Amino acid sequence: MPKSPAQTLLEKADKKANSSGGWFTSSTTKFEEAGDLYQQAANSFKLEKLFKEAGDAFAREAECREKCSENNEAANAWWNAAKAYKRGFPDLAIQALSQTITHLTQGGRFRQAADREKEIAQIYLQETHDLRKACESYVRAGEWYAQEDATATANACYKDAADLHAELEEYPQAIARYEQVADHSLTSALTKYSVKDYWLRAALCALAMTDSVTAKRNMMKYSSKDATFASTREAKFVNALTDAVEAGDVEMFTGAVVEFDQVTKLDNWKTNILLKIKRGIDEEPVLR
Repeated sequence: MPKSPAQTLLEKADKKANSSGGWFTSSTTKFEEAGDLYQQAANSFKLEKLFKEAGDAFAREAECREKCSENNEAANAWWNAAKAYKRGFPDLAIQALSQTITHLTQGGRFRQAADREKEIAQIYLQETHDLRKACESYVRAGEWYAQEDATATANACYKDAADLHAELEEYPQAIARYEQVADHSLTSALTKYSVKDYWLRAALCALAMTDSVTAKRNMMKYSSKDATFASTREAKFVNALTDAVEAGDVEMFTGAVVEFDQVTKLDNWKTNILLKIKRGIDEEPVLR
């Protein structure tokens, strides 16, 4: 069976990388040429839709670039490897992205490092369903965005991390993150409108801990930060839920949820946490 063009290029690249080099070729030149050949082989594998082989060839290219201290090219090659591995090899994609990030942070390119870290978070979330690792990556990406003054992007990452903390039932951490994002959002007229949603999420987390005292105290704190908050549908909704939780009244709770949902459709996250709170009422002994 004849070799594919990609296979032929790969063998040529291996041969070049492993050659002893002549009197007149420096090892740098040897690895530069091998790197170019690996890149050609990788692109050829991509044409054949052989994504694992393409990723492997890009990774070999990256190693050649590292041997010549071409760090930007190495970062790029690792990223290309990750994009190929994303087609069905999530663990390898994460490893390649981590290598990319090492090069980017060493070169002071934190904004790009944050972009790649966010990609890692999304792979953990969508492919390997590792919520804790996804959460850690969102926080790391958020910190790098924040130090590069990309505040809106940082807040989006922190909000995603908060949602995951809540799904992992790490409610105090979730509340702290929502409040952090809300505080940032208060500072700009463009983002101020979203604050009530962050505070609603934080309050639901407090109720999920069956801690109506904290929920009430936090609601007072939020109203002192923004005088308009107390009159919003979100605030009234939380107050109705808190009353129902304290009364141990499931019907009252369900009524408040249905009423809110008729005007503002509840997303999956809110639906899930409301079910947890409702279960808490069902299980909580009511003091007579």
